[in-house]
Amino acid sequence: MKGLVFYLLGMPRLERDSRPVEVDTRKAIALLAYLALTGKQQSRDTLAAFLWPDYSQTNARAALRRTLSALHRGLGAALLETGREVLNLPSGSGLWVDVSELQRCLAQCAQHGHPANQVCPQCLPWLNEAARLYQGHFMAGFTLRDSVEFDDWQFQQSETLRRELAGALERLVQGHAAQGEYEAALGHAQRWLSLDHLHEPAHRQLMQLYTLAGQHSAALRQYQVCVHILEKELGVSPLQETTQLYLDIKEQRGIWSPQAARQREETDPQPGISSLLAAEQRESWSLPPSEQEPAHGQVRIPFVGREFESGALLRAHTAIQRDGCFVVLEGEAGIGKTRLAEEFLADARTRGARVISARCYSGETQLAYAPIVEGISNALGQTGGRDADNAPAWHQDLPAHWLAEAARLLPELSRLRADIPSASSAESPGAQARFFEGLCQVILALCGAQPPGVLFIDDLHWADEASLNLLTYLVRRLHDRPLLILATWRGEDLVPGHRLRSLLAESQRQGSSALLALPRLTIEAVSKMVQAYAPASGVPAPDFNQRLYQETEGLPFFVVEYLAALPEGAAITSPENWPIPHGVRDLLHTRLSSSGETGWQLLQAAAVLGRSFDFDTLHEASGRSEEETISALEQLITRGLIREAQPVNADNDLQTLRLLDYDFNHEKLRSLVYSETSLARRRLLHQRAADALVTHGRGRHDLPALSGQIAYHYKQGGRARESAEYFRMAGEHARSLYANAEALAHFQSALSLGHPDTAGVNEAIGDMYTLLGSYTAAIHSYETAMAQVVSQPQATGRLAHKLGEIYHRLGEWEQAESYFQAGMAALQASAETAAQAHLYAAWSRTVHQRGQSQRASELATQALELARTAADQPGLAQAHNILGILARSRGDLPEATRHLEHSLALAEEMGQPTARVAALNNLSLAYADRGDLEQAIGYASRALDLCIQLGDRHRAAALHNNLADLYHVAGREAEAMAHLKQAVVIFAEVGGDIAYQDTERANPEIWKLTEW
Repeated sequence: MKGLVFYLLGMPRLERDSRPVEVDTRKAIALLAYLALTGKQQSRDTLAAFLWPDYSQTNARAALRRTLSALHRGLGAALLETGREVLNLPSGSGLWVDVSELQRCLAQCAQHGHPANQVCPQCLPWLNEAARLYQGHFMAGFTLRDSVEFDDWQFQQSETLRRELAGALERLVQGHAAQGEYEAALGHAQRWLSLDHLHEPAHRQLMQLYTLAGQHSAALRQYQVCVHILEKELGVSPLQETTQLYLDIKEQRGIWSPQAARQREETDPQPGISSLLAAEQRESWSLPPSEQEPAHGQVRIPFVGREFESGALLRAHTAIQRDGCFVVLEGEAGIGKTRLAEEFLADARTRGARVISARCYSGETQLAYAPIVEGISNALGQTGGRDADNAPAWHQDLPAHWLAEAARLLPELSRLRADIPSASSAESPGAQARFFEGLCQVILALCGAQPPGVLFIDDLHWADEASLNLLTYLVRRLHDRPLLILATWRGEDLVPGHRLRSLLAESQRQGSSALLALPRLTIEAVSKMVQAYAPASGVPAPDFNQRLYQETEGLPFFVVEYLAALPEGAAITSPENWPIPHGVRDLLHTRLSSSGETGWQLLQAAAVLGRSFDFDTLHEASGRSEEETISALEQLITRGLIREAQPVNADNDLQTLRLLDYDFNHEKLRSLVYSETSLARRRLLHQRAADALVTHGRGRHDLPALSGQIAYHYKQGGRARESAEYFRMAGEHARSLYANAEALAHFQSALSLGHPDTAGVNEAIGDMYTLLGSYTAAIHSYETAMAQVVSQPQATGRLAHKLGEIYHRLGEWEQAESYFQAGMAALQASAETAAQAHLYAAWSRTVHQRGQSQRASELATQALELARTAADQPGLAQAHNILGILARSRGDLPEATRHLEHSLALAEEMGQPTARVAALNNLSLAYADRGDLEQAIGYASRALDLCIQLGDRHRAAALHNNLADLYHVAGREAEAMAHLKQAVVIFAEVGGDIAYQDTERANPEIWKLTEW
């Protein structure tokens, strides 16, 4: 690896071209590491207090200066941008950092369009590279004994990176196992376990992988290792699921593999259900499409995204020969549990299976045996008492006394045959067992044995106690009863310890049941549903699929409802405001109805805060006590309305650590709660939220980063004055990050809300419009500001200078000169020497464009002299830049190069990106004139990268154009054409708001910009 490299994973070290770089002090390493990972400008006072907390401010700053000197000596280059009050390690510094590269690799996986917990084949190279980069724990063996704050920061970084590695390794295990690469998966699983020997999921994963790889004894040994470690370290036994996995492996059940499957088929015609469903790897199965798919209007919505679960159900059913099994489909409301079951049942019927189907309902938990009565009654209605094709009636071979017992619940059974006796007394011993067995025998007879029948109970979480008792009886007695019991339930509606979960766990231990948890759909599955809908509504807009996925978050019911809500025959477009369909709204209302009074108040406060929120802000905004907030949150999490999120270190910065602890389970939940909160309460909650964020921001020193949120909440809370001030702060923060469009929006909001400094805000708006290439709007903003500061010469001169710069960009040389002249008069009146130097340099450039070489040289010389008098480094950089331009125009390339290199050095020393762009661009042109195309392309490329970061669109277009010319001369036509296309697109947009009466003069010089 070439260049300067900084390794922080493991013992920190610096290398240049694979050779060690020696730095005298540990504080220099600590300083460079902190700047590299925070990735933003830091004040000298903050750094001094951070690294030398026991020193006085004066001594700490002196120590910082000495450390910077040692760092510069060791690196042999001015890597850092150093100002009088701030330090920065720019992104284009050329320093390669292993931590940043690792995080870049992990971030790539988020671009593949699937949930974060899934792994696609494209993820594996990035995850492997991330794991390779992690050569040791963060700054292992490094410490600063006299800086507790640095040690805390180092510890937090180390823990964060350790968690990221663990997550990457877990996903690597999943990804390699999914491709049958068990040896690779084993290696990653072992490394995952090495991070935390007490992590039982890693032990279980290793046990499964050993089994899949055919290493049966190694899988059993891994369990023994787990037992030993947990006993030694914690004095506890493994979890029940770990022990059950061990027993399954020991008895060759519960983990699917091709070898184990063949062995079971030879020895046991019916393997345990856990072995059919529990494993990650299994044969590919799918259900044939239903003949009667649910339709909306005339559109059939396809059944997609459930291939894995469909195959698992099909295999479970077809494998039943002697013993029955119990399968549960679990998922949130709207996830498609019922649709999946119905598709499976339709297929089962086509294969000759008989089905008893029933459903439980909310509010009917007091109706004993309601779903059992419904299911058997429906089945009786379908059979009419006899089987098809003149076959013997289903009840012919059923002992009469069992029919008599079942007739207690369904009297119509007593009319099927004349030999049915009266039921025994309900008070006699064993009466309930006989009653349950009678019902079970009727169910088995109705379902038949070949092929095995299916008992389906939908929404089992709403079942009454009597039905649960009967189901428990039947599930425990599936031996020699070829029946598939299929049920659906919502996990959030089963409290911990619910008897259904106990029943499932018990039957799983016996190998006769399994749980299939349904995830949300991927964007690919949603796209398939849209494709099926498209013939009725035309070709979808390019962004429709992505927008629909974002709106629905992959919840199948929501996808169907949104598609159904589209007007028939209308084009499939992405509306700005997508109303919530009635079906979705009804489902959300149903889920919200169980939140309770305190829970509803917390939901209202959370909805005001946004999709994600932290506990402290929620607590303060809601007005509830801490204990009430915690209790209500726990209930909302249990109900599946709110979910806990992992802590996020938003800026990798100790001072700005934020914990986004909670998240709505779906954005539509949040928007519905917000819309149904009264305006008065909303205003109150917004005010509380803003006040809480102000307090937290000051405490964490990240008030500017939170200012946009604070401004929004104050605005919604009706406090315009505070909102305007924070919008101004948010604009300045966004400007510092070169987020120009966002900064413009914030400044405009500040102005509309009546910020008192109208001139300053208008000037800031003009600055953003200038960078975005909206010159008419920029001129209007500057002129408005100028009219408001007529009594302030310094501000008048500055604004006149900026107006002159815009007219220069437009090629309106005379207009530009008139503003430069007016600005100079104002600045001379205010004795602003440094500002005069800047204006003279800009004026010289305009005069040069008019072909007045001698006058341009005089103005440039004046700029240089004034900058020297004022000791103004930015002014000196600008003066040397224009002198370089003028020397190049005379053909004096050595003189031009000297001035421009001096300008670049000054700009880099000050950390002035705008001046750096100008010097780099003009150096590129000078080297091109000298015939050194490689050097010219290098300078222009660096300038373009910086310019894109700054967001100056007009100059970015010019740099693309310059690079196109350079690549063309170099014979690299493909690269030349790529840059030319980008230049044309931006040039066509820049200045598009300029209206000229003479159309021949439209955008006269915008396309000709080459130097500045």
